[in-house]
Amino acid sequence: MAPGAFTAIMGHSGSGKSTLMNLLGCLDRPTFGTYMLDGQNVSRKSRWQLAEVRSRTIGFVFQSFHLLPRLSARANCELPLQYAGGLSRKERRERASEALIRVGLHDKLERRPTELSGGQQQRVTIARALVNRPKLLLADEPTGNLDTRTGLELLALLQDLNAAGVTLVLVTHEADVAACAKQVIHMSDGLIHRLEEHAAPQDARQALAKLPEEGRAT
Repeated sequence: MAPGAFTAIMGHSGSGKSTLMNLLGCLDRPTFGTYMLDGQNVSRKSRWQLAEVRSRTIGFVFQSFHLLPRLSARANCELPLQYAGGLSRKERRERASEALIRVGLHDKLERRPTELSGGQQQRVTIARALVNRPKLLLADEPTGNLDTRTGLELLALLQDLNAAGVTLVLVTHEADVAACAKQVIHMSDGLIHRLEEHAAPQDARQALAKLPEEGRAT
């Protein structure tokens, strides 16, 4: 995957999607073979070295938001910066605010997760994933808990981030979600079954504009 790619990984349950995502995210190490990430071989790094790679190079977005309910959106976004270290409290707050503004939550900085909609909470998780300015963003079923309209709004945001240079890998079992990617990896029984290139990916904003006013399928 080249810098700036937007790749979707598809397959039935048990096909190996999650295993591949864990390998790409340096959560697991391959039993054999080589994984080159950002010019370095991460296949045999130690657990602590992989933690450093994840902190500096990779951002994660999950289907379940994993936000701390007692913290504001901004405080949730600051957490990765606290773990990484090296920044003052003021710098962490500024970086977290910038990330939230980038995903369209400029007026929600001090809201707690319980005060946000599902789509807004997912945007917070994207901001949190972006706050360390990773080179690779991994999204595992990011639209799985969202309704059709909110899911398309999220995909439009991901396409905007990709257009700005963020490299994206998205796991999904939904063909209409994968259609928004530039490239689709189809998996079956732990193997890459087929690689599909989209010369003209579906524009999420155009799909959003075609929805009925209530945003539900008719």
